Amino acid sequence: MTLSTNQSSNVVVVSNSSDNPFAIDVAYAMGQHDDIADIISMKQFMNSEFCPRFISDESDFENIGRKLKGKAVVIVSTGSLVKSRQELAMTNLIIARAAKENGAERVILVEPDLFYSAQDRGASKDLGETSFDRDINDVKKFDGQPFTAKLYAQMLKLSGVDTVMTIHNHSDSVQKIFTEVFDGDFHNLIPYEIYSHYLLNSNILDYGEDGEGLVLCAPDKGARSFVQKMFNTLGLSKAKFIMLDKERTAERKVEITLHKESEHTFDGLDGASIILFDDMVRTGSTVVKSCQFLQKINPERMVFAVSHFYASDEGRQKMAHPALGEILTLNTLPTILNRDVQGRLRKKMVVLKVEKWLAQELCNILDLPQSHEQNPYKIDMSSKNPRFKRKIWFSEELHELKKK
Repeated sequence: MTLSTNQSSNVVVVSNSSDNPFAIDVAYAMGQHDDIADIISMKQFMNSEFCPRFISDESDFENIGRKLKGKAVVIVSTGSLVKSRQELAMTNLIIARAAKENGAERVILVEPDLFYSAQDRGASKDLGETSFDRDINDVKKFDGQPFTAKLYAQMLKLSGVDTVMTIHNHSDSVQKIFTEVFDGDFHNLIPYEIYSHYLLNSNILDYGEDGEGLVLCAPDKGARSFVQKMFNTLGLSKAKFIMLDKERTAERKVEITLHKESEHTFDGLDGASIILFDDMVRTGSTVVKSCQFLQKINPERMVFAVSHFYASDEGRQKMAHPALGEILTLNTLPTILNRDVQGRLRKKMVVLKVEKWLAQELCNILDLPQSHEQNPYKIDMSSKNPRFKRKIWFSEELHELKKK
């Protein structure tokens, strides 16, 4: 994907951290070759207060406060090993206000893992619209707490953000709130095509030409629509689709069963390759329990695909369990690319880097012409992964060469 100089000059890509490699890659894919650190200065006063400055020509006294006139400013916001999400969120607000006060026509927040999405409802039934009926126990869980997702949306809007783009947000309540606050200019990108292209063009799973021996699994009813769409996107007519059910018996304990509404049962699935999909993983308790339950099928391969991977110490320890073969994830939390963060899981990890895909989607939102790529992602795999040195064909061009 390439943009002309005139097109790219009307888009300014910054971040809440000037050395954020994810943001730098998005900026480069958007045609911005200046370093983010040369565009915005992350000033901090002696009292520790943050005050960003969009860098301008010091001798220019004709365009004071108008440096960004007519431009779209994109703020790329991800997690960090250095700053808390609270610090990063506040930084987003101040950068957005600085952009608008210096003439920006539009401010777009790109936050792949949307902050405060866990606090997606409050302590009364009118605080958050859910896809299920909230009983007294669900309402009680939020007793005394704020509906932070709504507060964050309102603060972003107040600061000057016009558009929010995220990836695979799990909460119906959050999506409805952001859609309402931003008058429909909220974009929840679901990586169906990214996952599909990789699964169809790699050897992470073993199955027949039409999907024989392949099982897609939803960990609960909430993930059903996502996995159903993945099933349809793959287009493998003989693949199977099963759905699990989980009952939380304590904060860190769950019981896994086959859901009574599952499209298929375990009959005839012995020795299949299974891929379990979910939007996020934190402690790993549920995914490991699910993989242990799925061992009843005696699977040939077991893969866990997750969009947002929080590599906590607890999660790394639990997901080293042998019931879980490989982990396929996106780099929405860029720290997952760090081998130290992966820890013992590096032998299982495959990370799909989606900066170019996000840049492509940004061009769609900004109505900018672009050259479209069918597989706008890159693959990061540790040399410790046993599949690292095998031949994997990832593009249509290579497939054609292989046929010849």
